[in-house]
Formats: sequence, C-alpha cells, structure tokens
Amino acid sequence: MHFASPLWLFLLVAVAAVALGYLLLQLRRRKFVARFSNASLLASVVPRRPGWRRHLTFALLLIALLVLSLGVARPTAAVRVPQEKATVMLAIDVSLSMEATDVLPSRIEAAKSAAQSFADLLPKRINLGLVKFGGQASVVVPPTLDRDAFKRAVASLQLEESTAIGEGVFACLDALSTFSQSTTAPQDKPAPARVVLLSDGYNTVGRSVADAVAAAKKANTPISTIAFGTPGGTVTVQGQTVPVQVDKQTLQGLAQATGGSFHTAASVEELQSVYKDIGSQIGYTTAQRDISWRFMLAGLLAAIAAGAVSLLWSGRLT
Repeated sequence: MHFASPLWLFLLVAVAAVALGYLLLQLRRRKFVARFSNASLLASVVPRRPGWRRHLTFALLLIALLVLSLGVARPTAAVRVPQEKATVMLAIDVSLSMEATDVLPSRIEAAKSAAQSFADLLPKRINLGLVKFGGQASVVVPPTLDRDAFKRAVASLQLEESTAIGEGVFACLDALSTFSQSTTAPQDKPAPARVVLLSDGYNTVGRSVADAVAAAKKANTPISTIAFGTPGGTVTVQGQTVPVQVDKQTLQGLAQATGGSFHTAASVEELQSVYKDIGSQIGYTTAQRDISWRFMLAGLLAAIAAGAVSLLWSGRLT
C-alpha cells in the first residue's frame, strides 16, 4: 500500500499524543486512589465508573482517529482492472500433425474447443482475431468484437500440409498493425496487443522463427505460445504410423524472446486452464487506485460505535 499524500501521516503523531495523554491520565488516577486508606470513604467521595467500558469507548475513538488519519493521507492499493483497449490475435496450427489423437478427441478439435472458450474468457471490450497457418498463413478473422463470428471461423478450420510458424506470426503482426492504424489516432498511444500461438510441430516452410521474433520485438508485441500434444503423438499417413513430436524448445524460445509466456497442454482440461491464465494476463492490468474512502468509512463507523457505546453505558457522549 502507498500513500498519495504522505505528509498527512504526521497526524498519527497527534493520535499517539492523545493515546499517551490518556495513559498518563489513568496512571495519575491510580496514584490519586492510592492516597486513600479507607476504601469505604473512597467510594463515597469518588463514585464508581464503568471501568473497562470507559476504556472501550476511548479505544474505539482512538481507532477512529487512527483510521481517519490514514485516510486523509490518501492510501492507494494495486488492483486488477480490465484493459480499456487491447487486441489479441490467436494463431492456430492447422498442419496435418494436429490430427493426432494423443489429446482427445484430437489435437485440432481440442484446440478449436479451447479457442472458443478463450473467446468467452476475454473481456468483451478486447478485440480478437484469428490466423491459421499450415503450409502458409492467412488471416481468417481480422480483430473484432464479434465473438460469434470468431467462433464460427474457428469451427470451420481445415487441416493443411506443412507448418509455417514464422508466417503465422507475421500474419498476426500485419493484422494488428492494420487494425491499429485504422482505429488509433496518430497522437494516441497504441493499444496493447498480443499474439497467442498454438502449435505442435516444427517450422518447415516460410520465414524463420528468428525473423518472426525480430519482427515481434520491433512491434513491441509479446507472443504467448502453447506447445500442444504429447511426446507420444502419432498420425497415420498412407497407412503408416508417423510420430509427431512437439517442438517445445522453439516455442519456448519464441515466447521468452518476445516477452510472452510459454505453456504446454497435454489434455483438454489443461489447455482450457492455460487459455484462462493467458486471458487473465491479457484482459487485465494492475493499477494503483485510491482507497481512502474505505478508511474514511471505517473511521466514521468506529466513531459512531464509540458514541453509541458511551450513550448506552453512561447516558452521555463523554
């Protein structure tokens, strides 16, 4: 917790002085009582007071002063708030290796399901687009707030030969740049953007992953990657079983080099949790918010409680 006006914290010195004064008053009262040797005479001279009840009243009042002093200093706290503007491009590998069934019912069907769930996880104000990449990459859905259009496009994806991871990244960056130019005034700061790339294979055609990293860093766009599948994944090609392993090293390097996050997903449940985590990172940011009203409210309630206790037990406010 931070304070926007920390100089007001010096009020705590006054609160401490009040507490010290009350303590000294109680000590003085005890010394005065000790002078009387006759207890019955003391009872007739000094009427009995509510004892601990009186201390409770002062304690509540002291708490009120303490909390109100902190509130005047305008405390702030880090809170998660939705991004006002952001754009996400989701790139899905549609190479033939995505037909493997090590993630049920298949890698591609599990990816489609999780991508549609991801669309629901993002705050509605965030634009979401779709890129597919196999032998080549193409923008299927430009950034849009239309979640239904995005989901329909995901459901219609078909498998292709080869894997062009680098081209997939470039297609996402081009779509983000075009959208930003059409929606952002020249004097405005560019809205946050991110690429979420899901793949299970090695880059086999097109521009290299290293070129894609350089372009993403130049555009200041983090890329979060998800290595999809298990080491034992296989597909059947012309009657023969072909292993399709996941290139985790390349995908992890792509994420780390661009400031994104790397995840692995070996099941539908794990993939959905990964998308939820990424959606939380993209959809929200951390900001300092003024929470002084909470302290003012707490101090006011403590003051009211002190007055109520005093009236209840002594019939007066002091």
